[in-house]
Amino acid sequence: MLKLLLFSFLTSFAITYIAIPSIIYVAKVKNLFDEPGARKSHSTSVPTLGGLAIFAGLIFSVSFWTDFSKLWQLQYILAALIVIFGIGIKDDIVTLSPRKKAIGQLISAIIITVWGKIRISSFSGIFGIYEIPEYMSIIFSIFVILVIINAVNLIDGINGLSASLTAIACIAFGTWFYYTDETKQLSIVSFALLGSLVAFLRFNITPSKIFMGDTGSMLLGLMLSILAIKMIDINEHLTTDFKLFSGPAIVIGILIVPLFDMLRVFTIRILRKRSPFHADKNHIHHILLKLNLSHSQSTILLSMISIFFVIFSFLMDWLGNYYLIVLISLLAFIFSNSLVYIYRKQKSNKD
Repeated sequence: MLKLLLFSFLTSFAITYIAIPSIIYVAKVKNLFDEPGARKSHSTSVPTLGGLAIFAGLIFSVSFWTDFSKLWQLQYILAALIVIFGIGIKDDIVTLSPRKKAIGQLISAIIITVWGKIRISSFSGIFGIYEIPEYMSIIFSIFVILVIINAVNLIDGINGLSASLTAIACIAFGTWFYYTDETKQLSIVSFALLGSLVAFLRFNITPSKIFMGDTGSMLLGLMLSILAIKMIDINEHLTTDFKLFSGPAIVIGILIVPLFDMLRVFTIRILRKRSPFHADKNHIHHILLKLNLSHSQSTILLSMISIFFVIFSFLMDWLGNYYLIVLISLLAFIFSNSLVYIYRKQKSNKD
């Protein structure tokens, strides 16, 4: 089975790695660039179709190496990915309205939850709630999918960041699925996505030759939401020694950097009486850039923070969901506000 994981990783890596130079060439010929702007953190025109290569590597590797008879939801996962890919690639080329993107995301989430039956069916005792009715399960799961898709989309602001954070999550999810999922199919999917991301990072590190665009960031968000929900669901019914006492809390820990960043910027915008979707430069990576860290330094720092939260969450599994979620949130709050404090102090000293 380890061979299958290796093959799925190498296959997606090879396809993505080989595809990107051709995509860059076509983007240059057709003038498909992300131009520099006031909210952009790059100063040169860069192709935005990297998500196409990630999609190609992932789809081929998953289709080739997984056994659909052992994980019947795969057909619906692929269908949802195609929907996300369709709206993402159109947005990267001609720009879609937020409303149309939201509709596409919603359709993908409905495919996953209604037809694929990939849902959160229990709150695992959080607030004293365990099993929830099917209609609530569907609604809540759709909400979770949309939140994660947009969290990953919003964190994709500097070179290598969203790909690195997703790669870390893939390792965490893939390793856990290897020991808990008898079919190993979800582990294969996780490492297939990891292979595409590693290949993409070769071209996305500073100086970036290509961006993943909305195609890539929404695809990553959808995949992470699926893996997160499956981890919670499988853990709920697990009877082996690998059953987690705080499954949902650990999933939050794995995804805390994009999730907390989105919560933070949405809160700031609402307090300033703006739409939570009003674009600004208050994201955590923007603050790091204001502190004169480079793209690479910012990505490395946030990746290290993510790794810390992953390890910390698993080690503190014994705390229980409620206390672990509070502790993870508190640590994330302290970290982000420490950076804001340092930036404001640095700015006041200059003034």
